[in-house]
Amino acid sequence: MTPTPGAPGAIALQARGLTVHRHERWSLSSGHVLRGIDLDIPEGAVVGLVGRNGAGKSTLLRALLGLQTVDEGSSQLMGCPSTALDDAVKARLGYAAQTPDLFAGLNGYEHLTQMAAVYPGLDERLALALATRLDVPMGRNANALSLGDQQKLAVVLALAHDPDLVLLDEPVASLDPISRREFMRVLFSARRSEAPRTVVISSHLLSDLERVVTHVLFLREGRVQLFSGWDDCTECLRVRACAEAPRPLPAGALHWSAAQGGRLLLDMRLAPAQAQDQPLGMEDLMEVLNT
Repeated sequence: MTPTPGAPGAIALQARGLTVHRHERWSLSSGHVLRGIDLDIPEGAVVGLVGRNGAGKSTLLRALLGLQTVDEGSSQLMGCPSTALDDAVKARLGYAAQTPDLFAGLNGYEHLTQMAAVYPGLDERLALALATRLDVPMGRNANALSLGDQQKLAVVLALAHDPDLVLLDEPVASLDPISRREFMRVLFSARRSEAPRTVVISSHLLSDLERVVTHVLFLREGRVQLFSGWDDCTECLRVRACAEAPRPLPAGALHWSAAQGGRLLLDMRLAPAQAQDQPLGMEDLMEVLNT
């Protein structure tokens, strides 16, 4: 049974066996974009979605939102099937795509007017306050904005109705460090509701994510390589130099990397610690998991 929203242990986002095939246009060969994704993201989590280009991050976000046809499996957002999201759930969702989905001939104010017709809960004062904090030139048409300002406008539109679940695909890739820092503040401060906000944010800017996430989700070639609380990662995961993958792998070994002479990723809750074991940050973790 899915816990009631707002209750302890409530699941905001769930996936079971989510699979998307890749069919080559000019050949009979095929592959996978996503391979059997299983997820349970708790309400109130801030999940950093990371992986190399082509790992399946954007496809996963689109599949979770029902914007991408899946070949196998299913997913739910706040207890509602992704393929049949009702109006009540849609009103609680915010999404910003990697390429901002804006109307070229409309300025920021006109975008808000268009959104208000779809989202009755849109708070114009909140939206304009967000735009001011992010320094968005609201009077300029979208096609006259820089990519960074387009991204900021897309984020304002995604947050303007105070959503409970926010999915963001590389929302700050074109922003300078000061704008990125302000974006992170906006993401977690702009709330009218007392309900916890759940965020899934895909980004290559790992140092930014490391400051705010509660969980990390690493994708590699369409598979979940690791999904864990970030505190658990920093406290319990260690890297051990190991020129060759030992056979059998020691208890608690999560991954062996051939990079830099070979490294084991170990969970200290399952493996005895050794003096040479090293803690790791998010960049270190991503490097090990991707080699």
